[in-house]
Amino acid sequence: MSQHGQSFMRGTLVLSVAAFINRILGFISGMYIARVLGAEGIGILMMAHPLVPLVITITELGLPVAISKLVAEAHARGERMKVRRILHVSLAVTGVLSVALTTISLLGSEWIASILLSDQRAYYAMLAITPIAPIVAVSAVLKGYFRGMQQMKTIAASDLLEHTVQIACVLALVHLLLPYGVAYAAAGAMAASVVSEAISLLFLVTSYKLYGESKMPGETWASHLKQGRSTLGELLQIGLPTTGHGVIHSLYSTFQPLLITTSLALAGIGTALATKQFGQLAGYAFPLLFMPSFITQSLSTALIPAIGEASANKNSLLIHERMNQAMILGLLIGAPATVILYEWATPLTTLVYNAPEAGLLLKILAPMFFLHYFDAPLHAILLGLGRAKATLWNYVIATVFKGVSIFVFGSQFGIIGVAYGIGIGIVMQTLLNFFSISSSIGFYWSIRPYVKVGICMMLMVICGHWTYNYVASHGMPQLWCVITSIVCSLFLYFAALVLTGTLNWKSTRHRFSIPW
Repeated sequence: MSQHGQSFMRGTLVLSVAAFINRILGFISGMYIARVLGAEGIGILMMAHPLVPLVITITELGLPVAISKLVAEAHARGERMKVRRILHVSLAVTGVLSVALTTISLLGSEWIASILLSDQRAYYAMLAITPIAPIVAVSAVLKGYFRGMQQMKTIAASDLLEHTVQIACVLALVHLLLPYGVAYAAAGAMAASVVSEAISLLFLVTSYKLYGESKMPGETWASHLKQGRSTLGELLQIGLPTTGHGVIHSLYSTFQPLLITTSLALAGIGTALATKQFGQLAGYAFPLLFMPSFITQSLSTALIPAIGEASANKNSLLIHERMNQAMILGLLIGAPATVILYEWATPLTTLVYNAPEAGLLLKILAPMFFLHYFDAPLHAILLGLGRAKATLWNYVIATVFKGVSIFVFGSQFGIIGVAYGIGIGIVMQTLLNFFSISSSIGFYWSIRPYVKVGICMMLMVICGHWTYNYVASHGMPQLWCVITSIVCSLFLYFAALVLTGTLNWKSTRHRFSIPW
């Protein structure tokens, strides 16, 4: 394997491990917040948050992706001055935009709250999170630089620091402000995110000062900006298409709480109960559903350049080989995750959040969410093939379809209808990406592994159900009932994979050695 390939694999592995640890830390933090604030407080948090991603997306202009690409190219050619110019121009653009938009958001906060917030108690939380936009925007630029320089350990360390500080701040601020009411406690949780992002940014700036490109003779900010028009053009040429997807996603996320609570109101559900039910869905069910997907997300990061390289060399055999690798990994990860989230839905939400009523929502979404584990690799394949516009239009169509489904089903069947509407949107998104790839280069796969995994899933369900009932009938506490039954079912699942020849060490090492 080449040195470049080894470096790429090491970077991917470092980010994957960091992503796993961060997912655990974030889950712990979310579990604490959910238990302390309850479903109503979580609903307030979810309502206050969506405006910020929109501001961040607009200020970033897709530059982090463009920065990593252009910095890597300039660094490979030894163009140190261009590397620094890319960074300076990007910081200037994101800094000005983020400060301007954040100022507008703060000045117009009351007007924005009157439009977007169906529960005005979320106003303080919205104010608390708004200052995070310029911090995140500048951090994203620096992370783009470090990716381009292949310094993945710096990014991983900053992410770990951020999540560690966030947990400490959440524990302190929520505990301090809870006596004043759930609205102030929610604002404290949001403020904790701002503090942790600021500490992470400080770490990135310090790392750049220590390990970044040294200053060139006669170099100034003014000189970079005067000569930076062509550099800005290069950045925007790559960044703007990426921004379109992010803006639509952020716009939808901004209006989704209002859409859901409005549909629930049409179903005859009051504001307080609607906020509580939204909190159960967004704050309880979603974190559990997204928990296992960090592996497919890490694979997707590696898959884009892998598919792009094979496509540039017109090696269709290698493209399909890597596509098959990605889909098999999504299958092997998604299958047991779906079984666990469906079969142990109510025990999990009871143990983690003390909210057994959220178990039904998790059970509804788990089977449809199974396709999500394929969607991230499919999206990456399309980007690697240079079909960014296809991913954008697929997302637009799926989002519109999801929004209509949420409104129609939610207004008729309440929060259960909302869950089905969201699930339908996930299915639509995955199918559209699949059809786009099929129409572009075809999609060839062997059905045998999917049949074998399906059989293994059924064995896992039977084993888990029987084991849980058996240990529960002998008076074992629920925590140990869940742990024992999940461990036994997972053992049977992987044993069945090995016995059916679906999974073995030699074939797995060969199968995943290329993209990883």
